[in-house]
Amino acid sequence: MTAAPIDSDPPKRRSFAQQALVLIAFLALVFAVEGATVSVTQPAIDGWYADLTKPTFTPPNLAFPIVWTAIFFLMALAGWQAWRAAQREDFGWPLACFLVQLALNFTWSALFFGAGDIFLALVDVVALILAILATTTAFWQVSRAAGLLMLPYLAWVCFATALNVEILRLNY
Repeated sequence: MTAAPIDSDPPKRRSFAQQALVLIAFLALVFAVEGATVSVTQPAIDGWYADLTKPTFTPPNLAFPIVWTAIFFLMALAGWQAWRAAQREDFGWPLACFLVQLALNFTWSALFFGAGDIFLALVDVVALILAILATTTAFWQVSRAAGLLMLPYLAWVCFATALNVEILRLNY
């Protein structure tokens, strides 16, 4: 009787310190993107955005920073959880998806609020939804918890897309 060959070594358990550092890195990354987003969004809130005709289902301005902060926090936790669950060599694609959706998230704010280009922002947000779906799927494949943590973000961006569509329709 021969023993079955071992294809690879089992994954090494990550230390508490390594897990803490990676969590801090994910939090720092997403909140840096949120900070950059706020820097292009805030000047427009009392400017041209205030003069736009908005749909009746537009939340009050105060709701947006609260919701986005919660979503960015969940997004960081999702990235960290996916990293924790993934084999080291299996995290490249989920991380790439995560970084692309973060870039598209910032780009939407830069287009919509920074440039005042509601149409190009709509194009971007459709790409963002696809990137969030890719990220959620990639995360889900390594950790259901990570995939589930992305769902509020997906739902909110779908809602933001409806707002974007209606603002475009009402103002152009």
